Amino acid sequence: MHDYANTTALVTGASKGLGEAYARELASRGAHLVLVARSADALHALAGQLRKAHSVRVDVIAADLSDRRSPQAVVDAVGELGLDVDLLLNNAGMGSVGPFLSRPLEPNLQSVDVNVTALIGLVHLLAPGMVERGRGGIVNVASTAAFQPMPYQASYAATKAFVLSFTEALAEEVRGTGVRVMAAHPGATDTGFFDRTTATMDPRATDTPADVAARTLDDFARGRSISFPGRAYNRVGAWAARLLPRTAVARVTGNLNRRAGFDDVSDLDPATL
Repeated sequence: MHDYANTTALVTGASKGLGEAYARELASRGAHLVLVARSADALHALAGQLRKAHSVRVDVIAADLSDRRSPQAVVDAVGELGLDVDLLLNNAGMGSVGPFLSRPLEPNLQSVDVNVTALIGLVHLLAPGMVERGRGGIVNVASTAAFQPMPYQASYAATKAFVLSFTEALAEEVRGTGVRVMAAHPGATDTGFFDRTTATMDPRATDTPADVAARTLDDFARGRSISFPGRAYNRVGAWAARLLPRTAVARVTGNLNRRAGFDDVSDLDPATL
């Protein structure tokens, strides 16, 4: 069993949602934290709460991970803090919902930069130090969306498929070095993922961020290379998608997303939020 006490974990997307839940769960297990997200105010507020509740060190690095220069900036900031990262938890993620051709392009491009470019950049910059020290861990948060094409979430699912493939390959490359790599595949989680749009999640089918975070860390502690930290049917659906023809899977997923109304999505007026 992996022990998180007195290790240093860097968590991206830590200001809210699942990233905040990972930060809280890690702190409760005795890990020192480096919290990364765009909102400095939210990070400092969370850091203050965690320091008060737990005897851990919490540092904050404000960075926009959609900026391709951000991974180097984050790693430089970690170096200035004099820290070695024992666990890299790549949680930051974003995605566009709705018909690809009629929705704005920019959120799709940003999702590639956050979900893919920032993730592999941080791995490339931090993992060599782990290998040199002969210990460390990387948890890349993908999604059950990684296992199939998803009409009306086309670019999001594609970025998560990248994370799945990359993580599996990297795990094999570092096998035997003392560094462990795991992909986590949550299903629908109550994180406000569709905020600012008319799309919604069925609350009867969503998991809480706290539960997902705890199960992810439990799976990593047990030495697993893959985690399905949500409901049991998430794992069943993911593996079924690997057995069926790809065109059939795309049609089934497209039908499900049409039933959810994802084929007719618009952005909410910021003045109404």
